[in-house]
Amino acid sequence: MSKTQKLTKISILAAAAYLIMFIEFPLPLFPDFLKIDLSDVPALFSAFAFGPIFGVVVEAMKNILHLITKGSTSGIGELANFIVGSSLVYTAGALYKRDKTKKGAVISLIAGVLVMAVVASVTNYYIFLPLYEKVLGFPIKAVVEITSKVNKAVVDLNTLIVYSIMPFNLIKGTVASVVTFALYKKLHSIIK
Repeated sequence: MSKTQKLTKISILAAAAYLIMFIEFPLPLFPDFLKIDLSDVPALFSAFAFGPIFGVVVEAMKNILHLITKGSTSGIGELANFIVGSSLVYTAGALYKRDKTKKGAVISLIAGVLVMAVVASVTNYYIFLPLYEKVLGFPIKAVVEITSKVNKAVVDLNTLIVYSIMPFNLIKGTVASVVTFALYKKLHSIIK
């Protein structure tokens, strides 16, 4: 495959990821600002087909497009989506590159989901929630209050991370991984 063909396919996957970002839905027990979408699936396809860096490139491109066309959080939401999504995609892609079997795919996706949940938890605690408060004037206390209305276990920042951010990202990563596992081999010949 030529460099041009590879770049074209990666660009198509990035455009698909960007469009898929707009198909999102909330889950019970989570606040409305946490929504599931499958935009990590094209990035996982790219990471599996071309390598982990190319999966991260798809994550970057979809978030840049989103920031340009819809950005409503001063780039904070897109940066969070990029970092958290990239942690899933890079981990899964790097591990799959070493063992391109069904078992290798399962192990790589599970590891990616676990890394994603940890990265989401740590970065929300130390970076993104404080940025929302400082840059957008959206207090962490308000985020906790909104979340506690749908999940009574959330009473402060620590419980927000443990009972909302972490489980949400475990679910989101699992859903993206299941879809990737189910579709990748069927679409592999088209992508590659």
